[in-house]
Amino acid sequence: MTDSFEGKVAAITGAASGIGLACARKLLDEGATVVLIDRAGDRLRALCSELGERCRMLVVNLLNGQGVSGMLPRILAEAGRLDIFHANAGAYIGGAVAEGDPDSWDRMLNLNINAAFRSVHAVLPHMIAQKSGDILFTSSVAGVVPVVWEPIYTASKFAVQAFVHSTRRQVAPHGVRVGAVLPGPVVTALLDDWPKAKMEEALANGSLMQPQEVAEAVYFMLSRPRNVVIRDLVILPNSVDL
Repeated sequence: MTDSFEGKVAAITGAASGIGLACARKLLDEGATVVLIDRAGDRLRALCSELGERCRMLVVNLLNGQGVSGMLPRILAEAGRLDIFHANAGAYIGGAVAEGDPDSWDRMLNLNINAAFRSVHAVLPHMIAQKSGDILFTSSVAGVVPVVWEPIYTASKFAVQAFVHSTRRQVAPHGVRVGAVLPGPVVTALLDDWPKAKMEEALANGSLMQPQEVAEAVYFMLSRPRNVVIRDLVILPNSVDL
C-alpha cells in the first residue's frame, strides 16, 4: 500500500454526481483534498458545503476548449498542488446508427474524447515537472468489448483506451502513472436514455452497479505502490455476460 492520501490533491471532472462524486467522497474519506470540476456551479457549492474544508470547486464547461486548457492554474490556486487528475466526465448515447442524431454524437464525442484529452494535456506538464502524479480515466468495458447497442459510445471509449495505453508509455519514465477504470453498467445519469423496460430488467436482475463500487476500484488503483500501475481495471456486475 502507499502512504496516506493526506496532503495529496485530486481533481475530478464531472464530479457533481455519479462516479465522479463517489470517487471524490472516497478520496476525501482517505484524507485527500479534492477539487470538484463541473459546470453545475450551484451543485458544486452545495457539495463543498456538505463535504467540508478539504473539498474545493472549479466551475468549468468542458466543451469550452480554452476553459479546459486553463484549468491547471485555477486548480493550483484552489488547492496549492496536484497529485491526481481523474478525467471522469462523459456522456452516453446508445441506439442504432441508422436512427441516430449526428449532432448529438458530436457533443458526446467532444466530451468523451476531445475534452478528456485536452484536460490531460493541461495538467500533464505539471506532473512531468514534479516527476510524480496519477492520471486516471473513467473509460468503459465498451472500450474493450464492442457493444452492439451503443456503437458511437463504444467508439469513443476505444479512443480513450488507445490514448491511455500510448500516453502511459510516454510519461512512465517521468514518474507519472496513467490508467483507466472500465466499468460495466453503473446507476448514473448516463443511462437516462436507456429504454424503461431495459432499465427495469437490469435493476431486477442485478446487472447494474452503484457508483461507490467503481470508487472503491479507483482507490485500489491509486493506492498501489509507485512502482506498480494498474493500466486497465475492468469492473462488472457478476451477472453481466461479457
